[in-house]
Amino acid sequence: MKQEFTAYIRKLQNTITSKLEEIDGKASFREDVWKRPEGGGGRTRVIENGAVFEKGGVNISEVHGALPESMQQYFGVKDADFFACGLSLVLHPTNPMVPTVHANWRYFEMYNAAGEIVDQWFGGGQDLTPYYLFEEDAKHFHAICKTACDKHNPEFYSAYKERCDEYFYNPHRGEGRGIGGLFFDYCKVSPTMTMQDWYHFVTEVGDSFLEAYIPIVENRKNLPYSEAQKDWQEIRRGRYVEFNLVHDKGTLFGLKTNGRIESILMSLPPKVQWVYDHQPDVGSEEEKLLDVLTTPKDWLR
Repeated sequence: MKQEFTAYIRKLQNTITSKLEEIDGKASFREDVWKRPEGGGGRTRVIENGAVFEKGGVNISEVHGALPESMQQYFGVKDADFFACGLSLVLHPTNPMVPTVHANWRYFEMYNAAGEIVDQWFGGGQDLTPYYLFEEDAKHFHAICKTACDKHNPEFYSAYKERCDEYFYNPHRGEGRGIGGLFFDYCKVSPTMTMQDWYHFVTEVGDSFLEAYIPIVENRKNLPYSEAQKDWQEIRRGRYVEFNLVHDKGTLFGLKTNGRIESILMSLPPKVQWVYDHQPDVGSEEEKLLDVLTTPKDWLR
């Protein structure tokens, strides 16, 4: 399974970065191939200062070795080894009318002292973080997510949409990071799903990403915007940073397993503002966004 999924994410990285370069039309991805001293490595691709994307990254990694003590305590195991691979991407557009997007698809194995697999699972998802709310964009993104889920189980979309709303949430702010999408983790063998079934589901979601996001970019990338709207984008980016550094499990896992710091923090936007006690004007488009972020919405009704 790990060879099959590794081959998939390598191909998917090429597909996604090629399409994003085509959309941007100005900037190209810079590639770093890196090695992890404890075992494994990865291929980081970053785009900056483009015509469409102010900063973005599409990274793959395949790491293995002894599970650090802090993570052994987290999983409740002793003297375990692990293998983890995945693709993670974040795109921060220049135009505040274009939403930031995040996606991740990953696979994990854990081994005992004899090198036997004692646990394995898939995880991942994709979610949208707009700065200005276009309801048709939200409906499109969620419709693509639901279509991918429905091909495998009619209950997946509602379950993983709810988990996404719960996970990408800043409790210290009382608001969601964005308008959600899908989030799933610890997808293991069950009476109804084999690991191969999970592989087909996760790759279905991964293959749907460009269809979910690119039409939104195309529709919004040339819309006019003001300096005040750019300021709002940077203020909202601050909330994105807060979530990633305080709550995100993927960031914490990378830091605790001696991951490559440049790749881990690639998700952070280039320009951010923290304005003291900033409140949007009553009845404004900015307030409209906050209303949605404090109360998750069913976009497909």
